Amino acid sequence: MKRIYSVLVENRSGVLSKVAGLFWRRGFNIDSLAVGETEEPGVSNMIIVSSGDGRVLEQIEKQLNKKIDVIKVKTFGEEDSVRCELMLVKIRYTRSSRKDLIEICQLMEAKVIDLSDSLITIQICDTPERVGNFLRLLKNFRIVEITRTGTVAMTRCAE
Repeated sequence: MKRIYSVLVENRSGVLSKVAGLFWRRGFNIDSLAVGETEEPGVSNMIIVSSGDGRVLEQIEKQLNKKIDVIKVKTFGEEDSVRCELMLVKIRYTRSSRKDLIEICQLMEAKVIDLSDSLITIQICDTPERVGNFLRLLKNFRIVEITRTGTVAMTRCAE
């Protein structure tokens, strides 16, 4: 089972290290981690995706809440959230493979953001599942480099 933790923290040096250390010491796994500033000066939001059984996921939340630099912890499941991931992928292509590559990009709504005579850099920003599907579609091409962000997420709007 996966759980998403939205952790508001003081934006100061060493906080990320303390949170990562908590996971390391307790043997918890981090599937994905993304950190960025919020609209509040001096406050950052860590989006941590972790997996485990119910007891482990509950323990993670309790341990996060004990940290001094943690302001607030919200947890939610994948089904309760809007999630997004960004991936850049650089591919070596030939004249004969370029058309297939462009067609896959169009079908998956990915963008070509850089191009040379033999290399193409593609950007996709979508759900983690669709980013994974896009990557699987590229398996027959010569991938040179991949960079992916962690999942960013927030709870769905509720009226």
